[in-house]
Amino acid sequence: LNEMSESLPRIQNYNVSVKELKDTVLFIRKLVKGGSAHSFGIHVAKMAGMPQIVILKAQKLLKKLEKDHSSEVLSGIKSTKDKIQMSFFNLDDPLLEEIKEEILNLDINTITPVEALMKLNEIKRMLTKK
Repeated sequence: LNEMSESLPRIQNYNVSVKELKDTVLFIRKLVKGGSAHSFGIHVAKMAGMPQIVILKAQKLLKKLEKDHSSEVLSGIKSTKDKIQMSFFNLDDPLLEEIKEEILNLDINTITPVEALMKLNEIKRMLTKK
């Protein structure tokens, strides 16, 4: 992104000021012109509550990339046993399957706004009684 702003005149980079303290990053609520020299994705992931295993894996990849200055090293790190696919939802949950079926069976071309609100309320009740 930083390089794009140099070659394309209509692109401008801005970033949020940060203060780095050892292993902690404080995001100062100030927007400044220019690109960022670092990626703070791992710090944001920590703040968002991502699982520790994901954070550690990302830190491992970042250290390896910084050491070798190459994205080619990713192929050496990636192994089938280390692959993790995170999901915000448990797709095996029968309640979610039931809600999915309710939504898929709706005919949005014939339902009235009041019926849609009633259906939404019914789905909400299904979730709250869980």
